[in-house]
Amino acid sequence: MPIRLPSDLPAFDVLTREGVMVMSEEQAATQDIRPLRIGLLNLMPMKIKTENQFARLIGATPLQIDFQLIRMTEHQTRNTAAEHMEAFYRSFAEVLASGDKFDGLIITGAPIEQIPFEDVTYWEELTQVFDWTQTHVHSTFGVCWGGMAMLYHFHRIQKHLLDEKAFGAIWHTAQDAPSPYLRGFSDRFVMPVSRWTELHRDELRAAGLPILIDSDETGPGLVEDPAHRALYVFNHLEYDNGTLKEEYDRDVAAGKPINVPANYYPDNDPSKTPRNAWRSHAHLLYGNWINHIYQTTHFDMQAIGT
Repeated sequence: MPIRLPSDLPAFDVLTREGVMVMSEEQAATQDIRPLRIGLLNLMPMKIKTENQFARLIGATPLQIDFQLIRMTEHQTRNTAAEHMEAFYRSFAEVLASGDKFDGLIITGAPIEQIPFEDVTYWEELTQVFDWTQTHVHSTFGVCWGGMAMLYHFHRIQKHLLDEKAFGAIWHTAQDAPSPYLRGFSDRFVMPVSRWTELHRDELRAAGLPILIDSDETGPGLVEDPAHRALYVFNHLEYDNGTLKEEYDRDVAAGKPINVPANYYPDNDPSKTPRNAWRSHAHLLYGNWINHIYQTTHFDMQAIGT
């Protein structure tokens, strides 16, 4: 079944061309089915690209999804047209005032990981979002910095700065503990990694948080937080084929110190077309998350969070 998107959202045409089942809001209104309401709190500067990446994964599930876009209330983006933000996004203040509840919420990363959490301009409102998820969201998925921020808020687990950027398609291992989120996963697989910080295993384990995916090179990749009905992924399975290339080319052009992304270009040669070795596991992870929400959420949305 399809993902429900406004027909004039750029992702509607992008996903339609890719063969993803997309339904307009007008079509969805004719069906006597309660779709899953999934929100995307988009903290990334390139909003449209991020919308496309997550909508692609969420829209590949066999369920009807009502996909809603949310922004921080006061923070103004400089990289996405104001008309787009006005047409397709609600501020968190508007969502809060509406009383709406969500089956799932994705909180994206943001390119601010080297800044202390409390120094982020919208940190106070973001902590309100985290607390709001406990009463208004059935399951929350924090991605990269978004997951690290949730860990800090709920558990006071600090991110740790790296000497050089963890960058590339890095090998990871699915842990032995059975989890509905890892159904169908290979024992070893790659995940795109692009960050200047890491989490320490001993601090996660001391907090009683299961590590579901780990890497000898870059540390924990996926952590579950059952008490807060949350998952935290510190890497970027949602990335497109060329996202790491775009980041690498940008840093090279800016004269910043950056390594060639590991395990990404054939023969480690940036002149060659990069390869995508993570697409199947991206669909597995987000598909498993959506399926688990479907199996456990309330039919009456007002019961969510109770």
